[in-house]
Amino acid sequence: MLDKIAILLVALLLDALGDPPNRLHPVAWMGSAIDALRRRAPANHSSRQLVAGGLIACGGMSVAAGIGWLLARLIANLPRPLNWLIGGLIVKMTFSLRGLADAADEVYRALASGNLEQARRLVSWHLVSRDTSMLNEAQLAAATIESVAENTSDGIIAPLLYFIIVGLPGALAYRFANTADAMLGYRDTAREWLGKIPARLDDVLNLLPARLTALLLMAAAALTGEDVRMTLAVWQRDWNKTASPNAGHPMSAAAGALGIELAKNGQYVLGAGGRAPTAGDIGRSVRLMKTATLLGTGLVVIGTLFWCRKSRPASVQIQPSLKDCS
Repeated sequence: MLDKIAILLVALLLDALGDPPNRLHPVAWMGSAIDALRRRAPANHSSRQLVAGGLIACGGMSVAAGIGWLLARLIANLPRPLNWLIGGLIVKMTFSLRGLADAADEVYRALASGNLEQARRLVSWHLVSRDTSMLNEAQLAAATIESVAENTSDGIIAPLLYFIIVGLPGALAYRFANTADAMLGYRDTAREWLGKIPARLDDVLNLLPARLTALLLMAAAALTGEDVRMTLAVWQRDWNKTASPNAGHPMSAAAGALGIELAKNGQYVLGAGGRAPTAGDIGRSVRLMKTATLLGTGLVVIGTLFWCRKSRPASVQIQPSLKDCS
């Protein structure tokens, strides 16, 4: 288990260097494979599209898990710390803390300089799929904060959680499922049936991470001087106001922590009664995201060390080694 912790810490350190270009990124390869399969899926036939979507999601997850299992076997035979470095590089490819923070910061700088057109382009390009062409400053800030909060769960906490629980197969399989939902889980004519199984599968996989993320955001609010009571109150009141069974948890927790109202026209209002968000709130949401991630990592490390210590015979009075708990 301590090998997993070492790999996790290496992955977080490598994330500070940023992401490689798409041609070298496994998630981009997953996206290309999903797009190629989508173009070959049956058209205008709901039942066949439903089956095709299920095969894409489940088949792709199986392949990703198999690759993860093979990679885990290969690096397990390498000496430390080389296996930590390679394992950390693979795990880093399943999440992007810095990438999300950088995307949010670009929107902040555009809003702070009064360049709404640039902010609209950045929000649409990096963060959300909705039409941003008519959004004002508060709405652009809200969309950015919503994306930061939701992606704290499914873009960071979830892949790291599945790595801790299942190892590389879990992290890579989750990332494929989440990518399939991001590309196919829409209710337009072309993807209404094709994306149903990928969307439901992603919902199931994120049931635990979304709720854990909300808890971590509440703890992060306490550590960063935000309003913990309001975080809990808004989370309890508004978590079920989104169409997704999961997105409302981290987003409502973030709305409460920041004391703001997050609204998507015709769909939901989270933190009703709070003030309209501003560009400055984007930085606060990123701080919550980073603190929640570090807090979650710290709890995993402490819990693992405690478990390893307790699992040793009482007569042995030395610190647990990597060999004891790997």
